[in-house]
Amino acid sequence: MDIVRGGLRASMAWLHNWVGIVTGWVLYAIALSGALSVFRPEISVWMHPELAGRTAQAVPATAAAIGWLQAHAPDSPAWYLSAAGPRAPYTWALWLQDGHYVQRALDPLTGAPDGIRDTLGGEFFYRFHFQLQLPYPWGRLLAAIAAMVLVLTLLTGIVVHRRIFSDFFTFRPRKGQRSWLDAHNLMGVAALPFHLMIAFTGAVTLGTLLFPWGIGAAYHHAPAAFDTDMSPATVARPASGHPGTLAPVDAMLRMADQRLGRAGLGEVYVFNPKDAASSIVVTGANGDRIGYATHVLQIDGTNGRVLKEDREDRPVMATFAVLYGLHIARFAPGPTRWLYFASGVLLACVIASGLRLWTIRRRRQGRTRGLVAMERLNAGMIAGTPLAFSAYFLANRVLPVSMPGRADHEVQAVFIVWGASLVLAVLTPAVWSWRILCGAAVVTLGAIVVLSAPWTTGVEQGTAIVAAALALGFAFAISRTRRGGMSRGRQIAVSR
Repeated sequence: MDIVRGGLRASMAWLHNWVGIVTGWVLYAIALSGALSVFRPEISVWMHPELAGRTAQAVPATAAAIGWLQAHAPDSPAWYLSAAGPRAPYTWALWLQDGHYVQRALDPLTGAPDGIRDTLGGEFFYRFHFQLQLPYPWGRLLAAIAAMVLVLTLLTGIVVHRRIFSDFFTFRPRKGQRSWLDAHNLMGVAALPFHLMIAFTGAVTLGTLLFPWGIGAAYHHAPAAFDTDMSPATVARPASGHPGTLAPVDAMLRMADQRLGRAGLGEVYVFNPKDAASSIVVTGANGDRIGYATHVLQIDGTNGRVLKEDREDRPVMATFAVLYGLHIARFAPGPTRWLYFASGVLLACVIASGLRLWTIRRRRQGRTRGLVAMERLNAGMIAGTPLAFSAYFLANRVLPVSMPGRADHEVQAVFIVWGASLVLAVLTPAVWSWRILCGAAVVTLGAIVVLSAPWTTGVEQGTAIVAAALALGFAFAISRTRRGGMSRGRQIAVSR
């Protein structure tokens, strides 16, 4: 009742604070991994140094990959391939082998994974962003809820800050809580339209998990019909049970490439490759438009005849394709991708500063066990998450190239470092865990700069610049914690 009596702004402030605190750590990890996902192909290139400086053409590289899969994975019910392009000089393939799925980068000339290290590359950050390394559907459902909460947090933040636009030009350094609030407001306003767009489109993308009842009511007798209605050309025809052989793949891919026009090859799925009813689904790369997967071909795998061609023009589906395309930004040229990345990092900083600001305010009411735990866990999550992500890059260079299960070990390195960071934060006073974890981040990020040498390609240069900038940011944070600690020490001495 007190909240209601305080008026709309007070109610919104209460809601803004508590929904941010409850989901802040999850949102922080999602925002940071999402920012990195913008450069998913570039991260994969950095983590496949064997491919540095290589170029590839989509049609011959995809044909070579299918040829290798025919020889080495003929029993897989489907092959899923992402075609090579200017940003990715390799074919990314996924297939079923010995009861589990394998993901590998395939050489654009030979179509084989030989000589290319086993790593998920940028796929890890892309998948983590909306799955959180949790089994389906729980990871995606949690990410969907977090996206809805982020929309709510942003909208309540707009209501709370009555001088939201003037706050963009206000920053008062070395003022304690006032400085944290100014930084929180400034970073939030600087990319507010992007933050609203990315939160809303993220929620829409996973909307069927948030609101499944409409689909259940309309398709409860035939759930599979929903997928058919969503994208008719991507649904493969069932296997016939009779053996068959793929027609020459080169000719089919060249024909599809011509039909797709400027978009070119994007995703290529080969269903039932050994069956007489095999089919090949090809989607456009969407480099020429915002809407994702708006042009799809389904080809008979045995004779190359086009079975279905779908140009999405239904208003609802076209709108969804645009919203999804805005979120994943595959259409974006280089400068736009950098703006996406910078805005994503700003969102992570807004969330982190909000979590920090909450603990500063609560400290005025006295230090409770809950507050101490919150301060320590803040350090473990805010400083530990980028430290864990940077460990992923280091593991890529440190682990032996021929190690079995190498890609899994790289991912395990992330969670080992993340867990160690949280344990350290819980067992150590916050002021010390901040310094230790930020110092470790400076070291690991500096190592990434060195490992990016000789800095001759754009990917190596971009990786080194981003790592160096983040290292400088953590070094600055260390200097501020030391000054803050010294100031508190002087205040205690004077009071005594």
